Amino acid sequence: MTAADGTPGISLAGITRVYGEGEALVRALRGVDLDIGRGEFVAIMGPSGSGKSTAMNIIGALDTPSEGSYRFLGADVGGFDRNQRALLRRDYLGFVFQGFNLLARTSALDNVELPLIYKGVSRAERREKAINTLQRVGLGHRLDKQPSQLSGGEQQRVAIARAIASEPEVLLADEPTGNLDTARSIEIMELISRLNDEEGLTVIMVTHEPDMAEYAKRIVHFKDGLIERDGLNGTVRKPQAETADVR
Repeated sequence: MTAADGTPGISLAGITRVYGEGEALVRALRGVDLDIGRGEFVAIMGPSGSGKSTAMNIIGALDTPSEGSYRFLGADVGGFDRNQRALLRRDYLGFVFQGFNLLARTSALDNVELPLIYKGVSRAERREKAINTLQRVGLGHRLDKQPSQLSGGEQQRVAIARAIASEPEVLLADEPTGNLDTARSIEIMELISRLNDEEGLTVIMVTHEPDMAEYAKRIVHFKDGLIERDGLNGTVRKPQAETADVR
């Protein structure tokens, strides 16, 4: 994938998400409009309950909107069935989580091979891809180590390698430094930045840490289910106007 070129790889238009009903009804998103170009590095921030995680789950095809349009590389994801959403996640999206989510008694190499097995990649090819990807994240010397034998930063590097081994269009990182100390957090953010800068990987990261968000080229702030601010290179965009409540 080329560097950021303004192409709207991801487009959310009028996205709402409602959970429950009656007195238990929660309007997590209230009409969100958001375009993310291919090759961008976007940090999504906001307080608890602001809608940032809901927006990330919709982008990651882990949840579906109540109303509105979500397009991925021009395709209308709203029209996808469960199997099509699964294929979108498998073939186009890579996920990194705060808790690493590695298989405990499995080597770094085998952890990275896992998504390639799901894609039907041959044993020899997936082994080669997994080794090359671990080398890209600086762990070529730790291929046979299990998670318990790795530091927190190394475990997150394995998780990133697993996410990018299948060459996704977009890396979705949910609090990727939340379980790490400052030094390891910087190490991980520098790695993610390099993947964005040098390989043109689109990165969308949810974080509550302003110093980690500074690595992104654009910061989107959510509040009360809406985009409050959207800043790019020091320029703050017009806040999104609140829409009528979903009925």
